[in-house]
Amino acid sequence: MYRRGVSGDGSGEGPAGDGGAGFTQPALDSFGTPLREVTFCVVDLETTGLAADACGITEIGAVKVKGGEVVGEFSTLVNPGEPIDPRVTRLTGITDEMVADAPGIEAVLPMFLEFAQGATLVAHNAGFDVGFLRHACELTDTRWPRPPVVDTVVLARRLTEKSEVPNRRLGTLARLFGSPVTPNHRALDDARATVTVLHGLIERASGHGVVTDAELAEFCRAIPSELQRRKRHLADGLPQGPGVYIFRDADDRALYIGVSVNVASRVRSYFSAAEQRRRLRDMLASAERVEVVECAHRLEAGVAELRLIAGGKPPYNRAAKFPEHRSWVRLTDEPYPRLQVSRKPPEPGTPRLGPASGTQAQAAISAIEAALPIRSCRTRLSPKRTSPTCVLGEIGKCAEPCRHTVTVEEYAALAERAARAMDGDPAPIAEAVGERLAELAGSERFEAAAERRDELGAYLALAASSQRVRNFVAAGELVAAGRAKGGGWEVAVIRSGILAGAVKTPPRADPMPYIAKLRETSRVVAPATDVLDAAHAAESRLLLDWLAKPEVRLVLVEGTWASPLTGAERWDGAVPGDRSPWRRDQSTW
Repeated sequence: MYRRGVSGDGSGEGPAGDGGAGFTQPALDSFGTPLREVTFCVVDLETTGLAADACGITEIGAVKVKGGEVVGEFSTLVNPGEPIDPRVTRLTGITDEMVADAPGIEAVLPMFLEFAQGATLVAHNAGFDVGFLRHACELTDTRWPRPPVVDTVVLARRLTEKSEVPNRRLGTLARLFGSPVTPNHRALDDARATVTVLHGLIERASGHGVVTDAELAEFCRAIPSELQRRKRHLADGLPQGPGVYIFRDADDRALYIGVSVNVASRVRSYFSAAEQRRRLRDMLASAERVEVVECAHRLEAGVAELRLIAGGKPPYNRAAKFPEHRSWVRLTDEPYPRLQVSRKPPEPGTPRLGPASGTQAQAAISAIEAALPIRSCRTRLSPKRTSPTCVLGEIGKCAEPCRHTVTVEEYAALAERAARAMDGDPAPIAEAVGERLAELAGSERFEAAAERRDELGAYLALAASSQRVRNFVAAGELVAAGRAKGGGWEVAVIRSGILAGAVKTPPRADPMPYIAKLRETSRVVAPATDVLDAAHAAESRLLLDWLAKPEVRLVLVEGTWASPLTGAERWDGAVPGDRSPWRRDQSTW
């Protein structure tokens, strides 16, 4: 797999020239170690979050390979010393109970470093895994051995085409190279899949003359384009602190908007070899200046980015650009209401689920309709005349208001049950669909059962998210503060689910005078008891994510911020085996 052929007789000697002196081909060792002799330690980590300086490691998996053969494996759970976010648990399957008796990183790290000693580290998106390992060394006062590192994402960007893979995610590349192990967000399995990807990429790299570790390292160092070098001056003089940066063209139109805790460093990265995204390289061709909106701290910067992207819709941004395209589940306003997916936000205070993708909204409707005999046809029914029935009525899945088998008042009670399924306790829906799941599984109709399970997961996730945001908005004014790196506090004044003001207090200073002044000068926000639109919901979700961080403290709650015991949040994540994308959908747009 790592072998390169040599033309001629293999002796390394060529024909004699003038004077009879022969030419000897340099040995491969003079350019590095042949890849077939290099030991690679392919590692994958599972963590409690994305930031190495604020999150912990929950699992380490590693596979040591040499010459295409596995020579050792390492796998252990790690107690991160902090609760695992339920969203992380849903992704990885690792629970607080699983790591409760696991060793801490101070015990695991020396064992892993001994296992990886002398090897070249390999990881998919290596900056993430290596960042966590380096930070673990800092926490445990352990010397980081500075091993050579190979990033399979970087290699894949150079050695695969969009025509064969839509992205460079591990699962996509594992399928491309025929990995016998499917990545599943568990460390050892993901490391095993990365081994297959590494071998496939090395085989492709050999076609570019890469046969030693030195050549592989050089190959990974992409050279910045001439355009990037020419536009590098756009990063000059930018501030070092948190904020939003806006690339603008000659007509001052926003091309791309981003956010960073260090604007100068982040913008410089667009003009380096690290920036390989063709979309953003194309953006740089039109960019003429970079505008910066400086912010008090990272939360304010994140909110500002969200608002600016939604308002300006820059062509090179993808996420969060069209909140108005998000969908809502609502009841129609007619004598015999039905559930409907709509892009128009419902009136505040009316039953609703959302905002969400249209696919999730429709899946949630399917779950409610599976539990309640509410009509699903789009015909506008009249209480004065009957209409043709459909197959759902014939099989007892609909109350048949089309035939007036129920009165308007009786049907209104059914619609009220659907409204409570959106705004209140989802237990009747979950229990009814759960019974249907058991029936389907008992009949060995597993594909149909999986569909009902995913619909139930979509409904429960959307109900929990919708109610959580609504309760947050209705709380009125909140003041919270999170510990700032280097000292001081990052303070936010939140009113009706909107960031009204932000400040960072100096280290070792009493924060309360700063908080009092901030409350006086913060933006006036009209009181609201419900989400107004999708942009409002997106900002509220961003604020809720920040408030959930362990380092953030509540300073003041003016109203009442609470979730009912019978609300949907208690059901969030309660569907066994649900790996649907609905969870990510609530936080990534």
